[in-house]
Amino acid sequence: MLHYIIQTMAFQLFFIIVYDLFLKNETFFNWNRAYLLGTTALSFVLPFIQIERFKNAVPQNFIITLPEVVLGQEKVVNSSATEIPSVLVESSLPLWELLFYLGVILALGLFLFKLNNILILIYKNPKTKVGKLKLVQLLKSTKAFSFFNYIFLGEHLNEKEKESILSHEIVHVKQNHTLDLLFFEVLRIVFWFNPLVYIYQNKIMALHEFIADSNAVKQQNKSEYYQNLLSQVFETKHISFINPFFKQSLIKKRIVMLQKSKSKQINLFKYALLIPMVIGMLVYTSCSVQDKALNQNENLDLSQYSYSIKDAVLKSGAKLNDETILAKKRQDNFLDANRTYVRWMNYDSKNAEVVYSVHSSNEKLPEGYEEVVGGRPDGTSLKMYVNFKNLPEIKQPKMQKKDIEKLKEEYKNALEVPFAVVDEVPIFPGCETLTSSEERKKCMSEKISDFVNRNFNTKIGTENGLTGRQRINVIFKINREGDIVGVRSRAPHPALEAEAIRVIKSLPHMKPGVNNGKKVVVPYSLPIIFQVQDDVPSEKKRND
Repeated sequence: MLHYIIQTMAFQLFFIIVYDLFLKNETFFNWNRAYLLGTTALSFVLPFIQIERFKNAVPQNFIITLPEVVLGQEKVVNSSATEIPSVLVESSLPLWELLFYLGVILALGLFLFKLNNILILIYKNPKTKVGKLKLVQLLKSTKAFSFFNYIFLGEHLNEKEKESILSHEIVHVKQNHTLDLLFFEVLRIVFWFNPLVYIYQNKIMALHEFIADSNAVKQQNKSEYYQNLLSQVFETKHISFINPFFKQSLIKKRIVMLQKSKSKQINLFKYALLIPMVIGMLVYTSCSVQDKALNQNENLDLSQYSYSIKDAVLKSGAKLNDETILAKKRQDNFLDANRTYVRWMNYDSKNAEVVYSVHSSNEKLPEGYEEVVGGRPDGTSLKMYVNFKNLPEIKQPKMQKKDIEKLKEEYKNALEVPFAVVDEVPIFPGCETLTSSEERKKCMSEKISDFVNRNFNTKIGTENGLTGRQRINVIFKINREGDIVGVRSRAPHPALEAEAIRVIKSLPHMKPGVNNGKKVVVPYSLPIIFQVQDDVPSEKKRND
């Protein structure tokens, strides 16, 4: 939930910045209205959209995954192609929920109070019906505003002022501007804590005035209209979902906008900026695993979701057969959709195979099982329970010789080369004396693991209210100068992402990789498992 809110606010902020920099001074008022309404809706929808092609934009064999760096004391199963990530157990934040619902109730109460004031004005003041319009005369008042097809006019306004106001407010009524404001009012109730919703509403309210002014001046003298705006500032009700005729903070902006020349049609291309923005956001959201809403069935035969992999297959790194792949996917989909179930991983010595089974999270763990964390490529942490007794080492599938030769030819003259086919891998300081790529790879893994353990700020978990295991995935490159570049990080919390990027960027200068006699860029991926220490061991809490 928190990640979704952060994503939404980040998208809204970006959309607002683009609007202020490129669009707000244009006279394409209706286009701007569509932009503000459309981007608001997009900001709430985009985090749920995932495009599979964007997920797989980087080939798996292009980036070497270094062994996980574990910050903490508990064991962890090394993530690999044969490991099946388990269910994500989300930590509950009852205090947050309490504050959220309290805020919603207060915001809803304020909205109903303001709505009640409008209804009282309609009920207590004389009304006149003119076509579809309903004119409400406000006794002993100089207020002027509209709400749906109701136009409120103070009785102390003179006839010329009423005529000017009517031509303006009729535009609000015809274009259903009240619906726009109520849309943002609903968002203010649900997302009362988000200041960007209030900014959006203020911008749409100002835009409504520009639209109404531009239409109203077509029916009367511009100079008289300006004079009417400047002559006095009418008292108006401070309600966020009405269209006031006079609002002091907007008068100067309205006059400036009325005096602006009509924007050139070529400036409409500015709205094309929305296309790369949305594509970029989709790339980002498509790299995140989103929850699926499927119904649970309490009378399930859980054995149908179990599967096993022979020890020989795991140790050789051979590819899984189609039947096992389908069973693995079936289990993964079930656990993804049913968050009250978890995965157990056990080694069956009799049949020489690793068994992956599904169990209720309430089921008591047998002796020897420990809570560990698997992970997905996007960095999402997923808990599982493993019996480590005689558990064989799980290896990543090895590339076939013909595939390596094909890649070698493909990347023969490339400036960025996969680790699997580069002639000479990058060398970490202290590993220069080693000769083989395997030795250098192992040395680099150990050096990086030690470096991250020594430099990672482990206090960051408690400082940000995090508990349990947190998985961080970092992608980086070693360029042709031996420097760390292109560092990207994914984690359940932004603070973890920032800290991981800081640590990886501070890695020492290395000897660059060489391919076909030339220095090349080599990409890497590093999983970091961060254990936030609790007062009570997780295994004890799990069995309690």
